[in-house]
Amino acid sequence: MIALLQRVSRASVEVDGNQIAGIDRGLLVLVGVERADDPGKADRLLERLLNYRVFPDEAGKMNLSLAQIGGGLLLVPQFTLVADTRKGTRPGFSRAASARHGELLFDHLLTRAASSHSPVAAGIFGADMQVALTNDGPVTFWLQV
Repeated sequence: MIALLQRVSRASVEVDGNQIAGIDRGLLVLVGVERADDPGKADRLLERLLNYRVFPDEAGKMNLSLAQIGGGLLLVPQFTLVADTRKGTRPGFSRAASARHGELLFDHLLTRAASSHSPVAAGIFGADMQVALTNDGPVTFWLQV
């Protein structure tokens, strides 16, 4: 699984002009699912997301995690993260999970996240979404498990 996480002061998702999810301070995480991914990888990714130290402590150093600050977690499925862009001018998606497999693993990640952290919000798998964010820092990391 691939996650592009961004430390945000706020983020939201709209579908058909309606806001369906939003958080204040926390992490916006774009999630891509590859063919070989399984629930164990989703669990490992969640563990890393909740404990990855990207928030400043009192000295301004990135030493605090999302779990420690009680920030929001906004998970957004993003199929294009798994694109192969090494050659040509059109991305390839041979590494991407099938839509059904991707949706099952995203739902697994979301369910686990909601049972172990609050607040948690999410985009809709397969929907045409508009994502708005204010990246804090900017701080952006690519995680792959």
